[in-house]
Amino acid sequence: MKLVGNWSYPTTIRFGAGRINEIAEACAEASIKKPLLVTDRGLAGLPITQSTLDLLDAAGLGRGLFSEVDPNPNELNLEAGVAAYKAGGHDGVIAFGGGSGLDLGKMVAFMAGQTRPVWDFEDVGDWWSRADADAIAPIIAVPTTAGTGSEVGRASVITDSKTHVKKIIFHPKVLPCVVIADPELTVGMPNIITIGTGMDAFAHCLEAFSSPHYHPMSQGIALEGMRLVKEFLPRVVADANDIEGRAHMMSAAMMGATAFQKGLGAVHALSHPIGAVYNTHHGMTNAVVIPPVLKLNRPMIEEKIGEAANYLGISGGFDGFYDYVMQLRADLNVPDKLSGLGVDTNRISELTQMALNDPSCGGNPVELTTENVTQLFQDCI
Repeated sequence: MKLVGNWSYPTTIRFGAGRINEIAEACAEASIKKPLLVTDRGLAGLPITQSTLDLLDAAGLGRGLFSEVDPNPNELNLEAGVAAYKAGGHDGVIAFGGGSGLDLGKMVAFMAGQTRPVWDFEDVGDWWSRADADAIAPIIAVPTTAGTGSEVGRASVITDSKTHVKKIIFHPKVLPCVVIADPELTVGMPNIITIGTGMDAFAHCLEAFSSPHYHPMSQGIALEGMRLVKEFLPRVVADANDIEGRAHMMSAAMMGATAFQKGLGAVHALSHPIGAVYNTHHGMTNAVVIPPVLKLNRPMIEEKIGEAANYLGISGGFDGFYDYVMQLRADLNVPDKLSGLGVDTNRISELTQMALNDPSCGGNPVELTTENVTQLFQDCI
């Protein structure tokens, strides 16, 4: 029998409005007595962050904070975070924020007890087994956006500041032991971030659903995740205070990250180098490149996408689904081309090679080559 897979599914999730008030209980559950809250610079001074620190302080857990996190976090941010963790005598991390804060927070907890450089744990083969698993600090994840799903992921994306290459660092114990998913924390997001992160969740679900690998649980989760985005992303863009819509989008984000254990594909293979070189928003970049990738993959996924279209209430099979994606992007003011995000044609050859080296390539339904990836970049830019 050829149906074989290695599966791992998420963790303890405290889901619901107002549940950030349980942060001290979550620390107790994770056996954390002196947490370091890791977030990005933009979030550090906002009320949601300060009130969370107040909750920690009131519970006798201190108010340790590290916020030197770039939008595409790199190993320099990581080194500074580890230094702050050690200097403060912390025993666990609260990864707080969007993808950048969550990814870096997880890596601070991971690397604080390691002796090898972070690149030794890239998601290549069994490199993760090089890590001292017992030295990984406990992690609590608190997402403040609804997109990356990093709160239920076993990896982080870290950019090499020297080569401008995004690398995936993986270890099973990087999965947070507790997640607090409180949709009230996402209400203050600017619309452009709501759109970008929401389209990121959609891209995760779409690519996981399209992946040729066998993982029926992920397949079902990806399909329902797309339905939630279809129904609720336009609602929260129209009304930022739609707490029910915000909650469903948080679910869709976690579902996308859970589902892509089945695989990602060309959308992410392209968006990772673009983000690393041009510092574009990851989710918005994904949104721009989806249509040409759908066209490339059509011969292998037409029937499958037709089934998804039926479930989503979209008529017309593959063509109807494609038209829906184009209309959704237009309704949300997603740029039609990467040039709208500041990407030019000067580095297509370099970007193509970076994309072909990206681990997401392995999940694309159509084998990626220099020729078709170059064409994808040309079509996108």
